[in-house]
Amino acid sequence: MKNLSKYLADYKKESTLAPAFKLLEALFDLLVPIVVAQIIDYGIKQHNQSYIFQQAGLLVLLAVLGIASSITAQWFAAKASVGFATKLRQAAFDKVESLSFANLDQTAPSTLITRLTSDINQVQTGLNMALRLLLRSPFIVFGSMVMAFTINFKAALIFLAAIPLLALVVFGIMLVSIPLYRQVQARLDEITRLTNENLTGVRVIRAFGKEGAEVAKFDQKVAAMTKLNEFVGRLAAALNPLTYALINIATIILIYVGAIQVNSGAMQQGQVVALYNYLAQMIVELIKLASLIITINRALACADRVDQVLSIEPVQTYPEKNAARPADASVSFKNVTFTYPQASAPALSDISFEAAAGSTVGIIGGTGSGKSSLAALIARFYDADAGEVAIGGQAVADLTQEELRQQVAVVPQKAQLFAGSIRDNLRLGKEAASDQELWNAIKLAQASDVVENKAGKLDFKIEQEGRNLSGGQKQRLTIARALVKQSPVLIMDDSDSALDLATAARLRQSVAALLPKPTTFIISQRASSIMQADQILVLDDGRLVGKGQHQTLLQTCRVYREIIRSQFPDWELPELESEVD
Repeated sequence: MKNLSKYLADYKKESTLAPAFKLLEALFDLLVPIVVAQIIDYGIKQHNQSYIFQQAGLLVLLAVLGIASSITAQWFAAKASVGFATKLRQAAFDKVESLSFANLDQTAPSTLITRLTSDINQVQTGLNMALRLLLRSPFIVFGSMVMAFTINFKAALIFLAAIPLLALVVFGIMLVSIPLYRQVQARLDEITRLTNENLTGVRVIRAFGKEGAEVAKFDQKVAAMTKLNEFVGRLAAALNPLTYALINIATIILIYVGAIQVNSGAMQQGQVVALYNYLAQMIVELIKLASLIITINRALACADRVDQVLSIEPVQTYPEKNAARPADASVSFKNVTFTYPQASAPALSDISFEAAAGSTVGIIGGTGSGKSSLAALIARFYDADAGEVAIGGQAVADLTQEELRQQVAVVPQKAQLFAGSIRDNLRLGKEAASDQELWNAIKLAQASDVVENKAGKLDFKIEQEGRNLSGGQKQRLTIARALVKQSPVLIMDDSDSALDLATAARLRQSVAALLPKPTTFIISQRASSIMQADQILVLDDGRLVGKGQHQTLLQTCRVYREIIRSQFPDWELPELESEVD
């Protein structure tokens, strides 16, 4: 929480007033037993009705003031905790948005989601309760003991003996329970993961007839968590009986001592009642304090998890200003080597090529050969370990983030749409795009039939991740979104994998006819998608094993010939003249 305290800076007043008003409420609570004692000793005992009504009015006043103080404290605590959580959640979200792909690769999305939601909610709850009760409960406990000494010294010694015993029971059970609660949460995480796997992979499970095995595995996990929950529950359930047993023993001793004191004339009946009330207040506040400490411990653990996100140092930084804009849309790689974080071998090794502005570059190779990695370096999703990636003669590392994003439009390998209208999704790269620009991009992406057949057309609501669209529809709308941006460099990463051959061919023709013509990188497993490219890059195990046009590669690149032979077995290939490494 210490590192997160800066997000509470705007709520210093609320953070001070909340506990202050709670202490004021506690003070009023401590005065109540004294007033009750006065009613018994000077009102009831002396049959003084006017005094009884006067003191009863004072009790009502104390109750009203206590309620007002409690409500005020709650309002300030809520304002501070909610405001703090809002700022913290925004800061955490901003941090996640600023992280590079290299950072995100090392942090699971599910973990980030949990920390942005559940963990911050726990921190908010812990802060709210701390502001209201962290000072109030100890104040009541020690205040009760002090007030007891003002009434009768001998009887107050019972409080001195009771407080350590009660604290030992309450905090002993708490210290044993907290680690067990953490184990319960860990097992709950495991059950959640297993549930998610079963729901997302239900078709695979049914295809292999593994429903029974998965149910048995789930039952085993649930049974283990239930057993642990029951143990923790029994342990926690022992708190009330033990504390009430101690408080009742203390009460018996108190009444016994009080009776002796009353008989000897050293104490009055009302004072005994006051002492009993103080003893009751103590036990209630100790139980509250134990629950509070458990909540605060959970909040601190969650705060630490959130702080871990905020403490991530971005791998990439961008200059605030660029000395010169790219001269054109040409792209060049000079001896580029790249390794993913924590990978044992480079994904790309010593890659060099030049793509002229407005040219079309096809990238092909086997699975895992580094095609998408190469495209990611152009958009600077990752930084190269060695060498230089440049656009228009300017190293991508020297471009500002805004300028680089304007230069490059990417159609990702996995079609990703967001909940909202088609219009909102297409305007993601260009917020000011007109409907005419959207329709032009839709037509170029061969998605006219997709949009026109939907109710509301551009206003048709897409569900989360495009669940109400087919794979081909999502892919075409993703292509349209990139085309709306009208960037000088266009990267299409296996963007026709869900399209039929005829639609894919029309798409390539449309992209080739764009004016002004972008420098286009087409990554594909299909040789037919890149045959007409001005330059084809052939990758094999992270190395550039061939570059040139289709006919040249048929004669010079063994890997390219193997790809063509596997996809077009009826073709007659020319002799392999010489292989370019």
